[in-house]
Amino acid sequence: MRIQVRRTGGFAGIEKLAEVDTSGRPDAQEWHALAEQAVAEGRGTPPVGVPDGFQYQLTVDGKTVYCADPRLTEEQRKLISKVLKEGS
Repeated sequence: MRIQVRRTGGFAGIEKLAEVDTSGRPDAQEWHALAEQAVAEGRGTPPVGVPDGFQYQLTVDGKTVYCADPRLTEEQRKLISKVLKEGS
C-alpha cells in the first residue's frame, strides 16, 4: 500500500509531501487499518480551513481525500503524523 500526504497552508505557506510504501513492513497491517479509517472519514473535495491552518491531501493506493485543521479525526491526525515523520 502506498500512502501519500501533501500538507499545504500554515503560517509560512510551505508545502510538504511525504510517502510511505508499506510493502514488506512488519507493521503493514497497522498502517493499512489506520489508512482505511482515515480515508473513510475524508472528504472528496478540499474543505474550507482556518486562517494559517494546514490542509491535507491523503492518497492511499490512488484514492485521494481531503481534510483540514482543526477538524481532523484522530485517525487522520495519527496517519498524517506518521507519514510526515517516517515518509520520504
